[in-house]
Amino acid sequence: MESSLLPALVFAALLLPAGLLGDRFGRKWLLVAGLAIFGLASLAGAFADGTGGVIAARAFMGLGAAIAMPLSMSMIPAIFPPEERTRAVAIWSASTALGLPLGPLLGGWLLENFWWGSIFLINVPVVVVGGLAIALLLPETRDPAAPRVDGVGALLSMGGLVALVFGVIEAPVHGWGAPPVVGAFVLAAVLITGFAYWEGRVRDPMIDLRLLRDARFGWALVAAVAANVVMGGALFVLPQFLEAVQGNDAFGTGLRLVPLLLGLMAGGLATDRVAPRTGHKPLIVAGLGVLAAGLGWGALTGAGTGYAAVWPWLTVTGLGLGLALIPAMDALLSALPPDQAGRGSGLVQTLRQTGATLGVAGLGSLLSAVYRDEVRADGLPPEAADAARDSVGGGAVAAADRLGDPALLASARDAYASGMDVVLLACAAGALGTAVLLWRFLPGGTAAPGAAPGGDAAESTHEHVAS
Repeated sequence: MESSLLPALVFAALLLPAGLLGDRFGRKWLLVAGLAIFGLASLAGAFADGTGGVIAARAFMGLGAAIAMPLSMSMIPAIFPPEERTRAVAIWSASTALGLPLGPLLGGWLLENFWWGSIFLINVPVVVVGGLAIALLLPETRDPAAPRVDGVGALLSMGGLVALVFGVIEAPVHGWGAPPVVGAFVLAAVLITGFAYWEGRVRDPMIDLRLLRDARFGWALVAAVAANVVMGGALFVLPQFLEAVQGNDAFGTGLRLVPLLLGLMAGGLATDRVAPRTGHKPLIVAGLGVLAAGLGWGALTGAGTGYAAVWPWLTVTGLGLGLALIPAMDALLSALPPDQAGRGSGLVQTLRQTGATLGVAGLGSLLSAVYRDEVRADGLPPEAADAARDSVGGGAVAAADRLGDPALLASARDAYASGMDVVLLACAAGALGTAVLLWRFLPGGTAAPGAAPGGDAAESTHEHVAS
C-alpha cells in the first residue's frame, strides 16, 4: 500500500466515531488525546528508520487528526454564544486554511536547510502548545445522553468510507474501470447503503439522519462540501503550476499561495460583520459567485503568464472561499442540536473530506487527460516519452533537462497550463451551479441555534462542565 494512502484511509474511517465519542465522554480531553497521538506519531516519524516506520507514523498521524478535526469544530457551538459563533467559525476556518500556503512554504524551507525528519519534528512544539492551551483554557463539554458507539454501524461506516476513499485515490493511478477500483466502489455503495439502512432502524443511531432532511442543514452542507471540492481542486493544480511550470522552488511556491489565504481571511472578516444583518444565504450565494469569477479568471492563465497576473485572481478566489465556506459552516453549526455537536461535526467533516477526495480524484483525471493529449513526446526514447506523458514535474521537466530538449519542456508546460485551465473552469462551473441551487432551495434567514431538524426546538441535554 502506498505511503500516502494509509493515513488517508485511517483519517476517513475514524471521523464519525470520534465525534460520537466526544459527545459521550467529553470533547476537551478527547481532543487533547487526539493531539497527543498526532504529536507522538510525528516524533516517531522524525526518527523513523526506514519506509515502514514512516508509513506507520503517518497512519497514527491520521488517527490523531481524525480525532482532533471534528472535535475542534464541535466545541465552537458548545463554548461560544450565537452572537460570537460566526467570528469563532471564521477564526477556525482561517487557522485550518493557514496550512495551505504554510505547509509547502515551511516544508520547503526545512528540507532545504535541515534533514528530512524535520518536517515531522516541527509538529511537536505546535502540538505541545496547542494541547496545553486546550487543557488550561477550555471548559469540558459533553452530552451524558449521547448513545454508545454502535458496533455494527461503526464497522459499516468505517468499511464504506475506507472502500470509497481507496477507490477515488487509486482510480487516477489504475483507471476508473480497473477491477480493484470498480470493486472498491461497489463495496463502498453496499456498505454505505447498509449503514444508512441500519442507522434508520437502530434504537440509538450514531448519526441522526433527520439532519440531512433539514433544508437549512442539508443545503448548507452542500455549500460547504462544494467549497471544499473547489478548494481541493485548485490546490491540487496550483502548486505544480507554480513550481514545475513557472520554475519556483517549494518555498517560493508556498509564498505565492499566500494571496489565497489573505483573500479567505478577508472573506472571514466580511462574514463576521455582515452575517448578523443579512443571514447566511446571501453571503454563501455571493461567495460562490465570487469564487466562480476568480476561478474563471484563473482559467485564462497560460504557461507564460507572470505572477503579477496570477496573484489577483488567487486573491479573488480566496475571498470567494471565505464568503462561501465560513457562513456555510456557521449555518451548519447553528442547525445542529447541542446534544449532537460531536456527531454532527463528525458527519460534516466526513462529507467535506470525502467530497474533497472525490473532487481531487475526478479533477486529477481531467487534468491528466488534457495534459496527455497535448504534450508532444513523439520521437523521444520510449522511457522518456512515458515519463513526459506521466507528469510535468518529475516526468517532462526531468526528461527535458536530461535530454537537453527545450521543445519538450515548452510543450509540457503549455500542456499542463491547458489542463489547469480546464480544471479551474470546471470548478468555476461547479461553484456557479451550486450558487444557483442554493439561491433556489436554501431557506432564507438563520437557523436558531439548537433547533431540531425540521425547525422544532430541541430539548438540550448538553452538559457544560467547567474545568
